[in-house]
Amino acid sequence: MIVQKRIQLKYTAGVALIIAAVAILTACNGNGQKAVTKGTAESIEIKYARGFSVSETADGVRLIEVSDPQGSDSDDERMPIGYQFALVPHGWAGTVPTGYTRVEVPISRTICMTALQLSNFTALDAHGFIRGITGTKNLYDTDILSRVDRGDIVKIGMEGEFDTELVMAANPDVIFISPFKRGGYDAIKETGITLVPHLGYKELDPLGQAEWIKFVALFLGKETEADSVFAGIERRYNDLKATTSAVETRPTVFSGEMHGGNWYAVGGRNHLAQLFRDAGADYIFKNEETGGVNIEYEQMYAVAANADYWRILNSFKGDFSYEALQQSEPRNALFAAFRNRHVIYCNMRQTPYYELSPVKPDILLADLINIFHPELMPPDYQPTFYTLLK
Repeated sequence: MIVQKRIQLKYTAGVALIIAAVAILTACNGNGQKAVTKGTAESIEIKYARGFSVSETADGVRLIEVSDPQGSDSDDERMPIGYQFALVPHGWAGTVPTGYTRVEVPISRTICMTALQLSNFTALDAHGFIRGITGTKNLYDTDILSRVDRGDIVKIGMEGEFDTELVMAANPDVIFISPFKRGGYDAIKETGITLVPHLGYKELDPLGQAEWIKFVALFLGKETEADSVFAGIERRYNDLKATTSAVETRPTVFSGEMHGGNWYAVGGRNHLAQLFRDAGADYIFKNEETGGVNIEYEQMYAVAANADYWRILNSFKGDFSYEALQQSEPRNALFAAFRNRHVIYCNMRQTPYYELSPVKPDILLADLINIFHPELMPPDYQPTFYTLLK
């Protein structure tokens, strides 16, 4: 198991844009969580996320609109349908605006389809709301695993093979989904359960991805907790980012591996590219205005042959090594980053990367700064996700 490390830093506050007024009144639901009604003035601040917006009607109904953070015009990448939700207190007798799906909040039960979604519940100490997940492969959280063992959380199967009987038995109020994935939700749609898209993984800013905890919190009645958690993430991230603003030498870095004859190259608009920039490095495709593109090996080598660092994230069985990297593709040894032993590595079989990283961009940034500019970090810094491959 990987032990999460804490980084103690002095923080600086950011400037907030208040876009909606909401209210919090405490009461207890079946999970022991705070219920939400209207009344006191609590503000929802959406600063970085581009995939959802929140407004409020005169009678206190929260209106949520979900859209593609990357704003793709491609038919293959566009959201299949639009998603709009009206969040109302339990028992509210009013009428929601046309085109909005009514959801009574706080919900009591839900199903998570991805580890990225699960990270939000972990950050909010809200595992008690989860009644179903797709599976436990590469899942590290001991609390979730124990809930699965006890039967409190059921495994509904993977995309395209969901067990609708288990879904119905879990009796979720809503199901958080990834609507861009194909072929897995038709049967679930027929159950009539409200499907709520979670698009944090498509955000182009690391802080925008983390800010989706506020989206989940709106359904759980945990807005105050989400604001507090995110404020800490934001302060830590921006303080780290400030340490690299004046670095004189910015190493170059590229990412990924070749699979199936192609290499998926992260584009300059990807949140990973933003992490590299904020960590004081120059990403080789920084001028590529896409989230990512598949290219051939020769194209990657032409651009990255002399790059200083190479970032790899995979699920290698056993201990990954330079020898294993060369065996997977002999030409990998031609890269300067390989020859200089500058491969930045994270093994998802040994590290809860997707399970935690969406809500820990500050830790990701600290790991990268420790590699690119170790002089800026404490000499005894212990990485959580990324290390130099030995």
